[in-house]
Parts: sequence; C-alpha cells; structure tokens
Amino acid sequence: MRPERGQVVLEGLRRALRSAVERLTTEELTESKVEDVLEDLRVQLVANEVSLEAAESIVSALKRDLIGRRASRFSDKRVAVVSALREVLEGVLLDSDPNLLVEEVKAHFASTGEPFPILFVGPNGGGKTTTVAKIAYFLKSNSVQSVIACADTFRAAAIEQMKLLAERVGVRCVSHRYGADPAAVAMDSIVSARAHGLPAVLIDTAGRTELNRNLLEEMRKIRRVAQPKRVIYVVDALAGNVAVEQARQFDSYVGVDYVVLTKLDSDVKGGTAISVCYAIRKPIIFVGMGQELSDLMPMPKSTVVEKLLES
Repeated sequence: MRPERGQVVLEGLRRALRSAVERLTTEELTESKVEDVLEDLRVQLVANEVSLEAAESIVSALKRDLIGRRASRFSDKRVAVVSALREVLEGVLLDSDPNLLVEEVKAHFASTGEPFPILFVGPNGGGKTTTVAKIAYFLKSNSVQSVIACADTFRAAAIEQMKLLAERVGVRCVSHRYGADPAAVAMDSIVSARAHGLPAVLIDTAGRTELNRNLLEEMRKIRRVAQPKRVIYVVDALAGNVAVEQARQFDSYVGVDYVVLTKLDSDVKGGTAISVCYAIRKPIIFVGMGQELSDLMPMPKSTVVEKLLES
C-alpha cells in the first residue's frame, strides 16, 4: 500500500531496528548474545542500503554501549536499549534548519548588497532541477526572491523544464543555448540578480548517469567562477549505496554544505539517508516528498530518529 502524501517511510530500517530491540530486551545481555544480535542487525542494515562502513560503525558503537549490561542494572531494559540506539543514530545523522539558510541569505544581502549564489550539484535523475524550483518556492515563501540559472546546458529539454518551473514559481530565469559554458550562465545570472536587486541565485547544473572527471571539473569551474556561498548535493533516496561514492566525489571536487534527499516518500528501505550523512558528514536540509512545489520538507534528525525507533 502506498504511503500517504508527505509521509516519511523508512520502513525497512525501522523493522530492522525494532527486531534488534525486541531480541535485546527479551534475553539477558551477555556478550555472546549482544554480538549475535548485532551481527544480524549489521546484515539487516546493509540489506536496507545502509553502507557497510556506516553499518559497522553503528554496530560497533552499540556493542561498546551494550556489552556487559545486565537486566539487574536497569529498571527497564527496553528503555536502556532504545536509549543506546537513539544516541548512536543521533551521532550519525546531522541537524540542519532551512530557516537558518533563509536568514543567511537575507543577512548577506543586507550587509553587502550582493546576491547569495547557491550551487546545486548531483547525478542525473536525482531530481535536481525540480529541487531548485522547490527551493526557489521555499525562499519566495520566506520573502526571498531569487534568479534561477539554467546552467544545465547538457541534458535535452533541461532549459525548457527549468523555465516552466521558474514561471510556476514566479521567479526570473537566465539561460543560454545548449552547449554553452555553464559557468557563463551562472555569472550572467548573478549579474542579473545584482541588476534587479534580488538576494539569491540558484544555479542548476548538469548531471550524468555515471560520474566522470569532465563533469566534476565542470562543477569545479562553476564553483571557481560563481563563488557560491553554499553548495547543495541533490540525490535520489532510491539510489542506495551508489549515492555514497557520488556524494564523496562531489564533496571532494566542490565541497558540499547540505544534502537534499528526493523521493523519500517512495523509499521503503531508508538506508541512503544514513549512508550519505555518514560518508560526507553533511546534514540533510530538505527531503523531497512529491512533485508539487510545496513538497519539500525539513528533516530534523529528531524526527528521523523517532520514526526509526517507533514501536
């Protein structure tokens, strides 16, 4: 059954964690028992697309916390186990507040009079163009007007798609012809924002099905020329462990500040969120939950942790 609109699923991870909690709270916490349960949990985490290194880190942290505990030391063993899990998950996930980004843009514009460029990067098919429009809508809803740069001059129909979305949002859009220099598009957009007194520039960029050095060098050139204040990595929640290496490459080449995880309403496993956060130690600022412009949600780690630990 498809989840309700706007509902974070993460069912696979939740089920795996719930099973571990049940086993750890119904039997004595001997070292061998803890090791057996946590080995099974590691396998289940990986099966739900948590990267192997993240899964091993989670399991190792839990093992250190749980081994040697005895029921007699706790009035409620379930509380102790859930508390240990919560602490480990909160250590992996990072927190972010989209409202702080709004305030950062406003403060920068107020103090300098210059637009605040935000560069969007990520692989092809991750929902980058739609995410740019959604964030333009979010900013506009918070009294921040923007200019969108159609710097994806590679993908067929990318410019037309971005123009239609920009029109729906009600923001300016700057484009060149296909095959044009993306960095030139980004700079022209910054010039346009400056001329019209607009505080933000959102730079859409090209992706590829398979990352290659040319694409990454292109992103590096855009960063060098446009000098964005923030870089947002956009990734499909269904990408699984492929997203981890992609995130590392983009972070290495251009430096990522935030992650947007798209299609989370369709992700029944949930491992990508944990894997990407663990791999590059950057927070998820938004999750995409549908195709409407308003289908973008903040993702406080407290919400994710509580969802994962639901009974």
